[in-house]
Amino acid sequence: MAKKLVKEVLRLGGLEVKRFNKARRQYQLSYKKYQPYTMVPRDAFILNLDLCHQYKSRKGDFVECGVWRGGMSAAIAEILGSDRQLHLFDSFQGLPDAKDIDGKEALAWQRDVNSPGYFDNCRAEESYVLQAMKLAGHKKYQTYPGWFDETLPEFGDHDVAILRLDGDWYDSIMVCLDHLFPKVVEGGIVLLDDYYTWDGCAKAVHDYLSKTESPSRVYQWDNQIAYLVKKS
Repeated sequence: MAKKLVKEVLRLGGLEVKRFNKARRQYQLSYKKYQPYTMVPRDAFILNLDLCHQYKSRKGDFVECGVWRGGMSAAIAEILGSDRQLHLFDSFQGLPDAKDIDGKEALAWQRDVNSPGYFDNCRAEESYVLQAMKLAGHKKYQTYPGWFDETLPEFGDHDVAILRLDGDWYDSIMVCLDHLFPKVVEGGIVLLDDYYTWDGCAKAVHDYLSKTESPSRVYQWDNQIAYLVKKS
């Protein structure tokens, strides 16, 4: 007799959602598939997919800033479906220099070039992203190579349903929010990869919400993933 699926009802940004264990097993397989293309830890990777699944009905594009090799974007593309347009921003030159506002830990991390978590200052060739998207079988995507402050001002008029920010530092997160948060649809979400990791990311989020007097709030998915729900 097949095991009965366990159902949970959670409060997610003021929205009641249902999750099933079967979906979590599928996300574990997705992590194995894209592991060579992501630095996101396994549990966080699975929760990113889980969260995106809850908001897949929102109309609009998917945008990621800070793509690295594209594994997270490719896995999310499978969740959102082949008709969803993806916009993938990355310098493909690694991270810019951290500043004092990013915190002592960020400055120390960037100095420790021999750390196993350094990943060549998060540098990756764009070709890896193309491989990851091919593995996903997703064709509706565009990459935007270059620094965020150079590429984002040229980003056109798009409705964004899901925005994922993996830009680490204060300046990077702020420029992403300045240019992209106004494009996020009502009820859309912004995943904040580094909110609990680097001081600069958390400061940028709160400074942006304050300066724009936004009623949008930071939520937490399963005690790990920080995200905003767009509220006008």
